[in-house]
Parts: sequence; structure tokens; C-alpha cells
Amino acid sequence: MKKHMKRFQSLYWQQFLLTAGTVMLALVLMGVSFYALSYNYIVREKYQEMHDRAEVVAQLSMPYLESIRNSDKQDETLQRLAGVASLMSETDFLIADKTGQVLLTTDASLAGKSIRLPQQITQEILSKPEGYQGRSNLDIYDRKQVVVGVTMAAPGSTQPVGMVLAMMNVTALTEMWETFAALLLMTSAIVLMLAFIASSLMSMRQSQPVSEMVKATRAYAAGNFDVRMHDIDRTDEFGELAASFNDMADALAETERQRRDFIANISHELKTPMTTIAGYTDGILDGTIPPEKEKQYLQIISDESRRLSRLVRRMLDISQIQSKEMKKSEFDLCESMRLALLSMEHKILDRDLDVEAEIPDSPVMVLGDNDLLTQVTYNLLENATKFAAPQSTLYLGLSTDGEKARVTVRNLGATIPVEEIPLLFERFHKSDKSRSVDKDGYGLGLYVVKTILELHKERITVTSEDGITTFSYTVQLADGQRHERM
Repeated sequence: MKKHMKRFQSLYWQQFLLTAGTVMLALVLMGVSFYALSYNYIVREKYQEMHDRAEVVAQLSMPYLESIRNSDKQDETLQRLAGVASLMSETDFLIADKTGQVLLTTDASLAGKSIRLPQQITQEILSKPEGYQGRSNLDIYDRKQVVVGVTMAAPGSTQPVGMVLAMMNVTALTEMWETFAALLLMTSAIVLMLAFIASSLMSMRQSQPVSEMVKATRAYAAGNFDVRMHDIDRTDEFGELAASFNDMADALAETERQRRDFIANISHELKTPMTTIAGYTDGILDGTIPPEKEKQYLQIISDESRRLSRLVRRMLDISQIQSKEMKKSEFDLCESMRLALLSMEHKILDRDLDVEAEIPDSPVMVLGDNDLLTQVTYNLLENATKFAAPQSTLYLGLSTDGEKARVTVRNLGATIPVEEIPLLFERFHKSDKSRSVDKDGYGLGLYVVKTILELHKERITVTSEDGITTFSYTVQLADGQRHERM
């Protein structure tokens, strides 16, 4: 039962039933409206037609009314005259005097009978200029008839001398409407069937990609990112949704690949110092390392412990940066750059490098997170210092361009291969494969730079030619700073 109800609550059935209900309601409303309007119109037309014919019969009957009782020939003439009028339509006629006594009838079923019209109808015909119209059995029929009655008066006189009644069986009217109802029902059934087929096809076409997305979503939840949508060639919204869904799947697959690479890389990076620490510690404890060399190996253990600590701390820094709610404020970028340069003084001196700094004396106010952007400058300087040729010059400069401030860090050293440049900002990437041996790095510094700049919605560019490598990133100038430069 639940499965059955769930089926009818699906997108397919909801749309199908909505379309079918709308079509049925439209057909019913149109049928009822047309039926009511046309029925009233036809009834009015039929009453008018019967009234006109009754008037004609009344005019033709008037010359014979005075002598109808004295001459059978004239009676037969009037009989034929009324019969012709009756044959011209489905109408029977009664000709009566002003007392309501029927003198002549075209209805063969009433031949030979003495008939007197109901007094109420007689009075209404004689008293109203428009005569009588309505439905009545006239006390002579089993079923009600559609009746129209008019008076007969001599030319030039307003005094009625008799009356003519035109009668038609109600069945003659209802048959037409029964035919109409059958035609309407048949047309409605055909239209509904076509609407159901069209709605079914459309609903299936629209629900199919949704069903595929549900299956794909379940596959993604299970870790399978190889499932793709197949309706990307459609030009409607579902085609756009399918294309976007595939793009999302590609992004998820790439994220999963990066996650696996990250786990593999960090496992490798953690394994090296931990293996060294464990090996040398066991060597000291079991006497493999002689006492006179214990201090040397204890120093190695201490260095590897600090290296491991720095790696963990750097990973925590990345996690905090990614989860941090950035607080933008106006600050002097020049002061931030000077602080980063001073923090690098010891490492710069150890590499015997000269520094060329082009930092304006006047403040350059920018909008951003001061601590994070200072970290960006520090990481770029640290990276440039590690790979700069000894006794070369390290460059740090600041310039403004429109609404942006641009920070540039440049060093002289080995040229970075073109194919390596797009990979510089990935986690644990090292363009120098021997870096983990003779350089104190983990491939996370530039990844931190990219993460911080993405939080600020800023860009960083890298060029490396003829041994000169240049990193350059932008920062949004503060409003006041922009107005001053304009």
C-alpha cells in the first residue's frame, strides 16, 4: 500500500494527474457553457419560429373563420392550408375560437375529438399582446408540448375572434441536445485520451532525468563518482541541469582525488621523521649506536621532532585558515610588508642575500585581513629565500594599479619548468624532488598562499624565465585610498 501511494506521489504522477485534471476541467466548463448558451439561443429561436408560423396561419385562417361552420369545402381548404404549414416544420397547429373551442387541428391523433383549451391558457392568449408561450399538455396530451399561442383579429380591428396555437413535442428539442451531448462526450474522450498520451510522454521525459539524478546522487553518496547524466544535449532547463550535475560530479571526483593524494602525501611526510625518530631511538636503547655517538643521533632525533611538529602546526594553520571567518578591515599594506621582511631577516642573512625593497614611504591602505595577508607575504619571501642563488638579490615591491595594490616578490635561481608552474600551489607539491632532503619544506607554504588569496577573492601570478622567478598578487585598495589616487 505504501509503495502504491508513493508511486502516485511521484513527480510523474503528480504532473500527469495535474495535466489530466486541467484538461478535464476545461472541457467540462467549455461544454457546460456552450450547452447553456446554445440551448437558450436555440429555444428562443424555436419559440420565435413557432410564433411567426402561428401568425402566418392566423392571417391565412381569418377569411375562413366566419364561414367555417357553414361550408365543408372551405373547412377542407383551411385544413389543407394548416397542413401545409405543419409540413414545413415539426409543428402542429390548433385553430380555436375565442372561447377556446378547437375548430381545426393538424394533429391526426386528435381528429374527431371535441377539444377545448384550458381556460388559463385561453385567457393569457387573449389578454397579452405577445400571446402565450410555454410548456403544457393542454389537458389533451400525455406529455408536455412546447406551445405558442397568438390571436386572430379581423383586419382593422383589435378584437380577437379566435386564436392559433403552434405545438411541438419537447422530445424534438431534447433529441438535438442528446445528440450534442453524445458528440461532446465523444470529442471529450478523444481529447482526453490525446491529452493523457501527451502528458504521459512529457511527464516521463521530465521525470527520467530526475530519476537518473537520484540514482547518481546515491552513487555519489556511496563514493562512486563515475556516474554521469546522459541528457546534456537537451536545450531546456533539464539539459542545463544535467550539464551542471556532470560538472558537479567532475568537481567531486577531483576533490576525492585530491583527498586521497593528500592522505598519501601527509602519510609519506609523517612517515619519514617518525621512522627516523623510532630507528635512532631504538638504536640508542639497544646499544646499536655507541655511547660516544649518542649526542649526535639525539640531535637528529630532536631536529626530526621539530620538523614533525612544524608539519603538524602547518596543517593546523591550513585547517584554521579554511574554517576561519575572515574579518576585513583597512590597514597599511606597507607596514605589513615591512613586518614580514623583518621576520625573514635571519633566514635572508643565512643565505647571504641582498634585499631590494620598493615599498612606498606613505601608507597604502588596503581592505582585507591584516594577519592573513601578512602571512601571504611572509610565505612568498620564505619560498623565494629557499630557492634563491647564494649572494643574489631578493626583491620585494609594492605598486598600485586602478583599484588594486600589487605585491611582487622576485628572486634569482633555478628556472621553474613551464609544466610545473600550475602545480606550485597544490598541497605537498615540490618542484625540486630533493627538497625533502636538503630543504626544510613540506610543499604547503604556497598552498596556504593560494587559500588565503581565494578567501579574499584575489589572484596571484607566477613567471619564471632565465632563472628569474616572480610571484605577484593583488589586494583591494580601501575606498579612501582609491579616491585619493583618482
